[in-house]
Amino acid sequence: MQTRLSAAVLATDSGKRADEILRACVHCGFCNATCPTYLLTGDELDGPRGRIYLVKEMLEADAPTSVARDHLDRCLTCRACETTCPSGVAYGELAEIGRNFVEARATGTDVQRGAFARFVRAWLVQVLPKPRRLAFFARLGRLARWALPDFLARAVPRIRPAIAVAVKNHPRRVVVLDGCVQRATTPEVNAALARVLDAADVKVVRASDEGCCGSLELHLGRHERAVATMRANVEALYAVAAGAEAIVSTASGCGVTVKDYGRLLAHDPAYAERARWISEHAFDAAEYLAKIGAPLKKLDAIDAVAWHPPCTLQHGQRVRGVVEGLLERAGYRLTPVANAHLCCGSAGTYSVLQHELADRLRADKLAALAAGAPDVIATANVGCQLHLRDGAAVPVRHWLELLG
Repeated sequence: MQTRLSAAVLATDSGKRADEILRACVHCGFCNATCPTYLLTGDELDGPRGRIYLVKEMLEADAPTSVARDHLDRCLTCRACETTCPSGVAYGELAEIGRNFVEARATGTDVQRGAFARFVRAWLVQVLPKPRRLAFFARLGRLARWALPDFLARAVPRIRPAIAVAVKNHPRRVVVLDGCVQRATTPEVNAALARVLDAADVKVVRASDEGCCGSLELHLGRHERAVATMRANVEALYAVAAGAEAIVSTASGCGVTVKDYGRLLAHDPAYAERARWISEHAFDAAEYLAKIGAPLKKLDAIDAVAWHPPCTLQHGQRVRGVVEGLLERAGYRLTPVANAHLCCGSAGTYSVLQHELADRLRADKLAALAAGAPDVIATANVGCQLHLRDGAAVPVRHWLELLG
């Protein structure tokens, strides 16, 4: 693709990188065939190729547009297009640059969001990454569900109490990420991992100062705030990582961002080296358990499992077939699921900010998952788990919970 980005844009690191990504695109359109929003709307601008052109036009004019803002908002950042792209276009990174450009330049222009939209986004950033705040507002929301719009009433999660797991002093050790939303809503997931690791003679270590990975802020175009969050996390994780074999994530949405710390902080001389080390040692729980050959135990009451691979696992981290292998090794039968590459519609805050599209995607995904008559639906990310749970006819659980 030919580009003529403005001199001011090209003078920045993000502008130079955007130019490289844009020039890799050959306009083929293969990406649209696997884009969930394009398949729903049929609108070229709701597909990766159309959004690439919108970002290109903004950066060439050195000015944001409301059209680009709206179509980038409707992007799930599922990155299925990257899996399909024959040219290796880093679309997710380009979308990130485009969103940051819009948010940084929209203030005081007709591209700026309305007051209510700005309030909702600010509220999400202030509440979701803070487990105590999330717990407070979730409990309040459940009491007032009758007064909320239907899509919000259904989205309010149940808060679960923390689960204490005895940690034995094994010589091998890993740092396990607690996350933020998962810590408040599905603490049983990390408890299940701790039991599996204990059986494999591996000690679980936690970073007491660990916070949100930064993905929520990053995907909402708040780059500077996201970077500050990541720096704090780098310090917290690095402080306890000495002697650890790995940094393990049970939420694929967190894992894909932590694995990207090396890139996101590459230009920060104070954090670049530590961020790269953390990224190099970050593993999804499935990767690590498969690597060490952990002993696995099946739950007797469950036989058939419908597996939903989160986009952040299959497209973001490029981890495919690993969870399936572990579940089958444990003794489960996996049911067939059509179009497993498509997003369920959760995508972080997407299910709140774009709830109509998210609901349509969830309905399609649940139909595909239910087709094989499973006893349970399994996934690997807290967002997918909570989103699918609302509307599923069978239990939706994290795959680690199926290991006893």
